[in-house]
Amino acid sequence: MIDYLWLLIALPLLGAVTLLLFGKRIGDPASGWLASLMVIAAFGFAVVLAWPFFTATQEPESIFLFQWIPVLGVAAALLWDPLAAMMTLIVTGVGAVIHVYAIGYMHGDERFGRFFAYLNLFIASMLTLVLADNFGVMFVGWELVGLSSYLLISFWFVRPAAASAGKKAFIVNRIGDWGFLVALMLIFAAFGTLDFGIVFGEADVVLSTGMATAITLLLFVGAIGKSAQIPLYVWLPDAMEGPTPVSALIHAATMVTAGVFMIARTATLYELAPTSAAIVATVGAVTALWAATIAIGQRDIKRVLAYSTISQLGYMVMAM
Repeated sequence: MIDYLWLLIALPLLGAVTLLLFGKRIGDPASGWLASLMVIAAFGFAVVLAWPFFTATQEPESIFLFQWIPVLGVAAALLWDPLAAMMTLIVTGVGAVIHVYAIGYMHGDERFGRFFAYLNLFIASMLTLVLADNFGVMFVGWELVGLSSYLLISFWFVRPAAASAGKKAFIVNRIGDWGFLVALMLIFAAFGTLDFGIVFGEADVVLSTGMATAITLLLFVGAIGKSAQIPLYVWLPDAMEGPTPVSALIHAATMVTAGVFMIARTATLYELAPTSAAIVATVGAVTALWAATIAIGQRDIKRVLAYSTISQLGYMVMAM
């Protein structure tokens, strides 16, 4: 059954494509239920696949799909281990609840079907990120999450504040993505591949302390953007301009935890760079205190929640 792991991504992706093409014909609320069922099905399948980890009867597995970029040593492959399983259950479980809630919240919106297409695309993008077996596939998921968040935050683009918030999130995240991309270049220069198994297995032999520090700090720049740490946290409070289900999806369990997940996935590299680990802990601690302090002065409950989210992310980053 593990060979069908790709279905976790394919189900919400199929929902997104279907609704983009036929969302107007399907209409309200059928479009919402179709999108919700795709995510619910993905959650159910994830539970079945993850259960052996709870009973300690399964080892991590890599599932090869097809050769993608041979010159970079990058295959389209997925990794199923306890970390990926936990994040998949969170993304699909919380995502399914938010999808069902959004059916009522978005009722009557003239672009109802398109909204749920974007929600499904967001879930598929996040699952691509957490199930990636190499940095190449992870980067595809990373960028698709950024695109999906832009489409959702600025969904009501006729409102200047929403359009501005979407652009702000997109631009700030591109700053973080610059760091991620340069880190991938350094990883390929050092290892000749972007495969997790080779990079993590040979890191202690191949990397000097200086190189490990450079790579991990650049990876952390990407995490700072996605997980809204100082100084790139400024996009997250404005993201509240999107529909409330979007705020829930971005803040609760998906996009903003992508940076935290990436730090966890690359923990082997951070163990070789104690300076980077100290910087990660410091930034997380400062962000937790700073954002909580800002939240005290807010009068809009949604912005209070936004700064609270940033503060909690600070704790997560510090824990990593």
